Amino acid sequence: MKRPVAIADTAARLGFRLVLAAHVAFFLIFAAVLFVATGKARAEIPACTGVDMLIDLKADNPALLDQIRAEAAKVPNGKGLLWRLEKDGVAPSYLFGTMHMTDPRVTDLTPAARKAFEGAATVVIETTDVLDEATMLQELLKHPELMMFTDDTTLISLVPEEDRAAFEAALEERGIALATVAKMKPWMLSAMLALPACELSRKTAGVPVLDVKLAKDAEAAGKALTGLETVVDQLGAMASLPMEFHVQGLIETLRLGDRIDDMIETMIVLYEDEETGMFWPLFRAVLPPGPGDELGYAAFEETMITARNHTMAERAGPILEKGGAFVAVGALHLPGEEGLIELFGKAGYRVTAVD
Repeated sequence: MKRPVAIADTAARLGFRLVLAAHVAFFLIFAAVLFVATGKARAEIPACTGVDMLIDLKADNPALLDQIRAEAAKVPNGKGLLWRLEKDGVAPSYLFGTMHMTDPRVTDLTPAARKAFEGAATVVIETTDVLDEATMLQELLKHPELMMFTDDTTLISLVPEEDRAAFEAALEERGIALATVAKMKPWMLSAMLALPACELSRKTAGVPVLDVKLAKDAEAAGKALTGLETVVDQLGAMASLPMEFHVQGLIETLRLGDRIDDMIETMIVLYEDEETGMFWPLFRAVLPPGPGDELGYAAFEETMITARNHTMAERAGPILEKGGAFVAVGALHLPGEEGLIELFGKAGYRVTAVD
């Protein structure tokens, strides 16, 4: 019987951060493909099995769910995926929140989003590097330290001795031989483990995540296409977090097992409902930080979300000044006091939600 995901233990807390990281950093979804190439990972792909955590929460602890919703309501711009950016003398542009998934509930645009996309002269995604896998890998090979240990360090050498047997067993259960990942940085392996089996199946079959689908549709329509980051930027941000964070998170992610699927299913449900302000309040409530964890949360949010928000806003500025742009980035970058919606507002744009 599947253990409920709403258990505030260390495994769930650390594991979720790694799951979330893999969906915040656009590149890490594609990192999973590198491991699939070994031919060993997840030979048999089952159907999607994730369960929406909100259902259990509503039945078992409605007061907590009300508390979470109340906290989410306080998040600036926490409702909505499509936002219009207007400034006098400039054609309107649009900001759209994506989820880096292939699930059709994610990739099928609403009529309003489709209309905004089709009317745009320029489409902007987080990084266009992922559109050419060969070129992307060539660029990454210039920075091997972002993917692999280039000294005598091995992944298993960083795992505490008392956890090594369980670590190897968990890898074996997933069909991953330790030798094939011995020199990989932990965030690379976490990227694969953060994908539900059904999502991995679609990805390896060539189904594009939403961002790539938008980019390819833009190219087919003859629109200008550009990116705000490079894969090196994104992987470098992940690599800047403490190694201890990554190693312990990887261990606990392995322990989470199929509870990861519940986390992803819940994120998709929230995305469908355009409740971008619910992500952090929900997972902080059901997976609250333990002793010493607050610093980890803060470092993660600052590095993977806040700092990148400012970079994206700065780089998007000249594009928005020309007007007629459709800017599509991860939905977690939109809400909050330092989210893109607030940052574009401070840059002089009138930002309004589009139903």
